[in-house]
Amino acid sequence: MPLSIWIDIAVQAPAHSQVGGLLTYRSPVPVHPGQLVRVPFGQREVLGVVWAIRDSAPVGMPASHVRDVLGVLEGLPPLDASWRQLVQFSAQYYQRALGEVALSALPPQLRDLTSEQLARRLKKQTERTVHTALGPALSPEQITVLDQMANGHGPFLLFGSTGSGKTEVYLQAVERMLATDPQAQALLMVPEINLTPQLEERVQTRFGADAVVSMHSGMTPAQRLKGWLAAHAGQARIVLGTRMAIFASMPHLKLIVVDEEHDPSYKQQEGARYSARDLAVYRGRLHNAPVLLASATPSLESWHLSRPASADDPGGRYQRLLMPSRIGTGLLPKVRRVDMNKQPRRAVLSTQLVAAIQERVERGEQCMLLLNRRGYAPVLHCADCGWKSECKHCSAFRVFHKIDRTLRCHHCGLTERVPRACPECGNADIAPIGRGTEQLEEHLGELLAHVLRPDGTPARIARIDADSTRLKGALENQLAQVHSGEVDVLVGTQMIAKGHDFRRITLVAAVNPDTALFSSDFRAPERLFALLMQAAGRAGRDAAQSATSEMWVQTFHPTHALFEALKKHDYPAFAASELAQRTAADLPPISHQALLRADARTQEAAQALLNAARETLEAQLSADPQTTDLVLQVSVYPAVPMSMQRVADVERAQMLLESPNRMALQKMLWHLHNVLHQVRSLPEHKSVIRWLVDVDPQAI
Repeated sequence: MPLSIWIDIAVQAPAHSQVGGLLTYRSPVPVHPGQLVRVPFGQREVLGVVWAIRDSAPVGMPASHVRDVLGVLEGLPPLDASWRQLVQFSAQYYQRALGEVALSALPPQLRDLTSEQLARRLKKQTERTVHTALGPALSPEQITVLDQMANGHGPFLLFGSTGSGKTEVYLQAVERMLATDPQAQALLMVPEINLTPQLEERVQTRFGADAVVSMHSGMTPAQRLKGWLAAHAGQARIVLGTRMAIFASMPHLKLIVVDEEHDPSYKQQEGARYSARDLAVYRGRLHNAPVLLASATPSLESWHLSRPASADDPGGRYQRLLMPSRIGTGLLPKVRRVDMNKQPRRAVLSTQLVAAIQERVERGEQCMLLLNRRGYAPVLHCADCGWKSECKHCSAFRVFHKIDRTLRCHHCGLTERVPRACPECGNADIAPIGRGTEQLEEHLGELLAHVLRPDGTPARIARIDADSTRLKGALENQLAQVHSGEVDVLVGTQMIAKGHDFRRITLVAAVNPDTALFSSDFRAPERLFALLMQAAGRAGRDAAQSATSEMWVQTFHPTHALFEALKKHDYPAFAASELAQRTAADLPPISHQALLRADARTQEAAQALLNAARETLEAQLSADPQTTDLVLQVSVYPAVPMSMQRVADVERAQMLLESPNRMALQKMLWHLHNVLHQVRSLPEHKSVIRWLVDVDPQAI
């Protein structure tokens, strides 16, 4: 029997099962690393990825304990070494099992296909051709940036104002790459699904529908499989997708673009909590492919990594590219701050803003109002006994939705009809507190009831948020109405602030942005500034109207430094101020963090597991001379409840780990992983449901 039949295979084992994801099997036929195989796993038959070929059985493992591979998925080229290295790094860095990351990166339908079904699908694949349409003439700034990319190595951070033509730079970079290499592939990443169709249409128009495949969670399993196979075979030259696309198998990858790189959506929030932006930089290194990160409001991590060298600082390892001007003669909108302290108490919209909206609608222009809270009101309240519409399963209030008269928890989904009277005291006079997008839409309808468009018809108001776009195709239809001019005033959450090219909007208003100014989350001001800058960028995108375009901000803190920087569209000033505060407090990007979370039936049980792990870990490390340094390099804080403490009757606690040294933090997490398995097995921690690690968390 040949020696090469012993193989290590990555399979998807249950989380925390202590099966690292690589299991040894025997194969009666020759196989290669990267091939997909079917193997027995417990009582089931599962898909696995061949990771390594062994010369012999693992030491101490009797041959009788090793099971045979059941079959090989024929006709599919092996997943290449770069893809396997990307998966291996992701699993190690984000503290997950290798098999979990590898198998969740493959299209779900692949797991159920027989070799015959796969052969039929592969047979259907046709040769894909690239037709490059002529793009618009480039501005001097765009030409400079493309030349810098051609002569540099990257990673590049393209810092360009909204409307400066960043998308055209990506398309030109892709065009040049495709022209120089007949096999080259490009990966274009966007933060959210709702931005994909818009860019997809533009990319397909430019390079031909054949050359482009999309990858995002809104696709059917069959669509995902078809796109994945085309990319894996090298036939799809451009892959356009959300964060999941970072794991697409692209053997000839030569360029990676991460659009709106600052967006928190690039961070996965369940399972392997990877950052697709950070993995893009790592993957670029593996493929020797340039990586272009782009944003009008870069993340402070990327801004810090692209800092220029100075006398006492060697600078960052990213190269910063600048495009400060809007295309053509377009100007950035003028920012107006409204001091809400001088408005009537409980005023939703200031009299000045209402007058400005009315004026724009009468001129045939469009306005956009941003309120980051959906529903009609955040809470229903009884003034007699103090009852509030709390969720009985979560430490949150159920939101009042007036349209269908429901109270809905946005965390666990619990939905009930609005009670006719207070459930506690019977008072019939229960009232909404606070405002959501539904109420703002209704309020605007009343304020603008008498306002007419230039054609004499009444003003039209539309709302775009997670509730109004739940049905398939709803978002596309609503966006089309905005683009066609059927809508005069658009009300919405942050969904409307990103990436959309609304040509007729000349006024954007942030209705209530103050809550993020004094948040306990140190990243809240950064996210608010990015959101307001992105929202402002929706105004005046048509150069003919840009001179009169405005961004209104209603605030009780008009002199706050964040609004001062916003008024001047001065991201560098805001970033310098935030980085100075982060440096003083030793917060990211100056230091590195990880969160350990435990879920249990009681808060005491969740915290007890985390604190027991912390004490055991510090005792073990302090007793070993080789690891005593780790205790000094990494701060491990006591467990505390999460800000959203209870969700769906599960109590959640967290423990923060922090270190100025990324490698030390990784070592500490490796030790912690082993300790958690020991501690979890103790009888006193049996009530803990699960624990998980979040490396480089986006919210604390």
